Amino acid sequence: MAKPSADDKVLTANLNYACSQVNCGVIQQGGPCFNPNNLVSHAAVAMNLYYAAHGRNAWNCYFQNSALVVQSDPSI
Repeated sequence: MAKPSADDKVLTANLNYACSQVNCGVIQQGGPCFNPNNLVSHAAVAMNLYYAAHGRNAWNCYFQNSALVVQSDPSI
């Protein structure tokens, strides 16, 4: 997930990169993960999609030190 304290510029870069590598349709308007409609939430979903698609390895979750690996589902 995205660190809530991460810089907006870094999160935007992460979001753009992740979505260039995986399908981020779920965070588009009308998608099931669109809400809450904010940068931290959208970046967290995109980063998680990327992490999951690339093997769930620690090196797939660095994102310029703006990500956290969590053990429980943060969406609950």
